[in-house]
Amino acid sequence: MPARRITRFPSPAQVSQAAAEAFIRIAGDAVAKRGRFTVVLSGGSTPRRLYETLAATPYSDQVVWGKVEFFWGDERAVPPDHPDSNYRMAHEALLGRIDIADTQVHRMPAERKDREDAAWDYQVEIARVFGVDPNGEPPRLDLVLLGMGADGHTASLFPYTEGIKEETRWVVSNYAPKLDSYRLTLTPPILVRTAHVIFLVVGGDKAKTLAQVLEGPIDSNRLPAQLIKPEEGELTWLIDEPAASALSG
Repeated sequence: MPARRITRFPSPAQVSQAAAEAFIRIAGDAVAKRGRFTVVLSGGSTPRRLYETLAATPYSDQVVWGKVEFFWGDERAVPPDHPDSNYRMAHEALLGRIDIADTQVHRMPAERKDREDAAWDYQVEIARVFGVDPNGEPPRLDLVLLGMGADGHTASLFPYTEGIKEETRWVVSNYAPKLDSYRLTLTPPILVRTAHVIFLVVGGDKAKTLAQVLEGPIDSNRLPAQLIKPEEGELTWLIDEPAASALSG
């Protein structure tokens, strides 16, 4: 079982600050040990605050940005310049404000019409960066940043969808009936191989679901966030007090 830490903070801003400090620590360790840091970015308002924090001093000066490889956990089927694009959000909040090369940024090509080809090509891109076989075991990422929806979804692994059942592919095009849309998403096989997973959860609208995910019986079809438990890594939940309000402890 992974080591699991749950830390509460009074405000979303403090959640973002704690996440920034963890990002810096994990990045520094990875660069010192392996010469680079691989991170999976998430969409949403809470990650945006994190990215803006990292892009500003003093935090921005504490990461060797030239050694970071950026990936995404999921993406909507929109062009990269679309307002709903997770890539665009990350670029505006962080990537466009730090000194990195285009080759360090590995965005999901979710706007492509052939969704299955797009998913496979992203799997191939991940494999290329890590120097592994795309048909083999997934590589070990250093850090995955995730959020959780009020329905218990994470990345674009929505309740009762095919993506949560995936056992082999690292990336799939997952259809979400409630949204009537497809999204590219990383899958449990690669997410559980991660050295560090950090969930960022804020807001009272998620309190009941968060309590079910953390303290209730395992029902990952209904609560996909329960699936993401690193096999040999750290699992951290950074949450604000409203999100934590239904927890027993």
